[in-house]
Amino acid sequence: MKSNVENTSQNTNDTLEEKPEWLVNFTDNYSKLSIDNLELLENIYHKDITFIDPLHKVQGFENLQRYFYGLYESLTSCYFTIEHIFEKDDEAAIYWEMSYQHPKLNAGKAVIVKGHSHIKGENEKVIYHRDYLDAGAMLYEQLPVIGKIIKWIKARAAK
Repeated sequence: MKSNVENTSQNTNDTLEEKPEWLVNFTDNYSKLSIDNLELLENIYHKDITFIDPLHKVQGFENLQRYFYGLYESLTSCYFTIEHIFEKDDEAAIYWEMSYQHPKLNAGKAVIVKGHSHIKGENEKVIYHRDYLDAGAMLYEQLPVIGKIIKWIKARAAK
């Protein structure tokens, strides 16, 4: 499984040079994260982490680690491109684009999803992480039968 995080922002407000250590640590470790080194999660997340995405809410580091192992074990690749970072005090909003491949989704081709994360730091680690993204675009639309139905519904709703 490949994983990569890249900061491609051209906005000087988004550089990591003046960001707090917990935020730099978060982006640095995500750039290396893969199924082969999920132990890096310990460098990122507080033992009392609350992690929320459109499909799950996970409390505590051990539960989060199990959740990540489950997510990453089926992926062929996963890349994040960080587009913008807005930070104030102990909170940040990170806008990103994710490209991932799963052998059973989208005929094994890359799926690209835009989203953002709200994270909070405490004691140089992330204690709160909430992802905002279109779960339909990420998962449901990639399934053979359900995906066609969802795309049809979206097209009808747009008229």
